[in-house]
Amino acid sequence: MDLARHELERYDRQLKISGWGTEGQLKLKSSKVVVAGVGGLGCPASIYLVASGFGKVRIIDDEKVELSNLNRQILHWMNDIGIFKVDSASLKLRSLNPDVEVEGLRCKITRENVYDMIRGFDVVVDAMDNYRTRYILNEACVREGIPFIHGAVYGFEGQLTTIIPRTTPCLSCIFPQVPPEVEKPPVVGTTPALIATLQATEAIKLITGIGSNMLGRLLIYDGTDLSFQEIKVKRNPKCPVCGTKS
Repeated sequence: MDLARHELERYDRQLKISGWGTEGQLKLKSSKVVVAGVGGLGCPASIYLVASGFGKVRIIDDEKVELSNLNRQILHWMNDIGIFKVDSASLKLRSLNPDVEVEGLRCKITRENVYDMIRGFDVVVDAMDNYRTRYILNEACVREGIPFIHGAVYGFEGQLTTIIPRTTPCLSCIFPQVPPEVEKPPVVGTTPALIATLQATEAIKLITGIGSNMLGRLLIYDGTDLSFQEIKVKRNPKCPVCGTKS
C-alpha cells in the first residue's frame, strides 16, 4: 500500500509531525474505526477521523435529524431535518474525503448485534447519548480486544478516557453502577465538540503510536471555568466485564 500524490498533498501538514510521516499515514489508511452515534459527539469525531485519513469509518445511528439537534450536531443542517442521521452525515463525510470508505449503518446497537457492528475494527469511539448502549459497547470491546474511547457530556461538562481491554480499567470498573439517564439532557454545542476532538485525537495516537493516551485516567472538563482535572482509575479485579473471573 502506498500514498497517492494527491494524498501526500492532502495530508502534507500532518505528515510533517515528528514521528508521523508516510509510515504513520499508511497506518491510518490501513485502519478501521467505528463511531457509535452520529450526534453531538459523533459528528465532530467522525469529521476529524475522516479528515485524518483512516481507511474506513463506520458510523452507526438509528435516529433522524431534529431541529433541536442543530446547536451541536454539525454534520446535520436545516435541509436534513427528518432524514436519518447516518445518511446526512455519510453524504458530507464522503464529500470531505473521497479516499476514505464511509459506511453508515442505520440501526440501533443491541446486545444481539453489537459484535457484528464492531468485529474486525481497530478502535471504537463511544459517541452515544445513553449509558445502556455504552455498557453494551464496553463489554463487547473487552470481549473482542478492541480499544474503546469513551466520551460523555452534560451542559458545560465532559469526560474522556481510553480503554484498552484487559490492560486498563473498563467502563464498568470506573462506573460500577449505571448512571441515571436524563432524557434530552442540557448541552452547549462546544462541549461535545471539544470532547469529540479529543476522542479523535486519542484514536489517531493509538493507530500512529505517537505520544501517550488517556489510559487509567479519567479526564474531567468544566467549560464554565475552562478547567481540566484528571482522576486516576484502577481496574477492578472483581469487575463482571474485565475482572479475573469474567
